[in-house]
Amino acid sequence: MIAAVLPEDISTAHHHGTDPHATLFPEEEPFVARAVAKRRAEYTTVRACARRALAALGRPPVPLLPGERGAPRWPAGIVGSMTHCPGYSAAAVAPARRWRSLGIDAEENAPLPPGVLDMIALPADREALATLPPGGPSWDRVLFSAKESVYKAWFPLARRFLDFSEAELVLSEDGTFAARVLVPGPVRELGGRWAVGDGLVVTAVTVRA
Repeated sequence: MIAAVLPEDISTAHHHGTDPHATLFPEEEPFVARAVAKRRAEYTTVRACARRALAALGRPPVPLLPGERGAPRWPAGIVGSMTHCPGYSAAAVAPARRWRSLGIDAEENAPLPPGVLDMIALPADREALATLPPGGPSWDRVLFSAKESVYKAWFPLARRFLDFSEAELVLSEDGTFAARVLVPGPVRELGGRWAVGDGLVVTAVTVRA
């Protein structure tokens, strides 16, 4: 599913549900030592996905520890992103010589809970949403997911938090979107892709080297 929104030279892996065979490195264990079973299973499964994606690039399995603001610390020479939502986990990795950064996100294809759109959408975002046809995906959820992917791709480059209100986003029916970051940083214009299927919304943003 996640591969549908990424270029072919980016390595991906995903898993529906949680992987009962996935394991953690000892270094990863402390980060979920007090987590409930559901959180631990998601944390373990998404890292198993990431290690499979790395293996496809010829990289050995390594611990994937959270760094600044929880962003994964990837092996030298690698950029990547991980995501999980109920019932689905995915990871994407690529050589840093080809890609500066990437961000992926997966969400259930369902309307956002009441009040959430007001928290994440700028007036320009809402105007753009109003032009999209009814009967398609949950457009508000696609917007939310796309903004998550924008943040995940932007943070490793800027090393600062990006609020939902600091990026405007326009979704297109053709499965693409364009984002404009409203604060100073190394990248101000970002493009991405979205897709729906299997009850999910997936989005991705990539920045070429």
